[in-house]
Amino acid sequence: MSETFDGGGRLPTTFMTPGTSSFTDFLREVNPDLLPGWRDMPQGGSSAHLSPEGTTIVALTFPGGVVLAGDRRATAGNVIAHRDMDKLFRTDEFSAVAMAGTAGVGIELAKLFQVELEHYEKMEGHSLSLEGKANRLATMLRGNLGMAVQGFVVLPLLVGYDEIERVGRIFSYDPVGGRYEEHRYHSIGSGAVYANGALKKLFTDDLSRDDAVTAALQSLYDAADDDSATGGPDVHRKIYPLVDVITEEGHRRLPHEEIAEVAEAIVRARSERPEGPTAPLR
Repeated sequence: MSETFDGGGRLPTTFMTPGTSSFTDFLREVNPDLLPGWRDMPQGGSSAHLSPEGTTIVALTFPGGVVLAGDRRATAGNVIAHRDMDKLFRTDEFSAVAMAGTAGVGIELAKLFQVELEHYEKMEGHSLSLEGKANRLATMLRGNLGMAVQGFVVLPLLVGYDEIERVGRIFSYDPVGGRYEEHRYHSIGSGAVYANGALKKLFTDDLSRDDAVTAALQSLYDAADDDSATGGPDVHRKIYPLVDVITEEGHRRLPHEEIAEVAEAIVRARSERPEGPTAPLR
């Protein structure tokens, strides 16, 4: 920050005065240029096509928690920009956010949201409720409206364990900050329609944690099968989807070895049944 210290090497009074519990509001006052939505963008048309795009994210609940999973591919037009991108971000002990859309802006927004929740907890002495976290992310997303209009669209998916209701919950957003609670399962990104179709036939209300993880990976496989921007399991490079699980015990990123075992089992099964598992008619 260019205005962090005064001439005597001391922090300005803004840093020493008790204020808002929102780090975003504080940053907007002290140095708004550091906020993702406050940058001066190139003139003469959108340059959004120059930025890599994150693709498919899925989330589904199970009794006692929620699963969040994402493929690893990022694209720039018809080019694969990254094969092993991480689109899932732990935001605190009981929540995580994933981003589809403009990758650079999405990553900055996710990291700012992490700091926002940490700042609130330090200022207030307790963490936000899951409902409060969902509302705070909507407010931050509205600050990105100017960039979204120019094509730099970010679509987050927030999941968490509600310590009050003792269930896993899923929240989706539109580009202008509209917040919507999704029930049972949801997906975002370029392969969302195919992933949702897979989850529709695989989801049941009594899924175990392991079955929920398998359903998430099956849906990402189906998305990659029909959407060129979604990356499927890469068994040669050992690149597999990332999976986070949140329960009353907190957030946990599943180990690479565990996901590799499930993903490779799915690939083997698809060699015999390419269309994947089917749902009963009754």
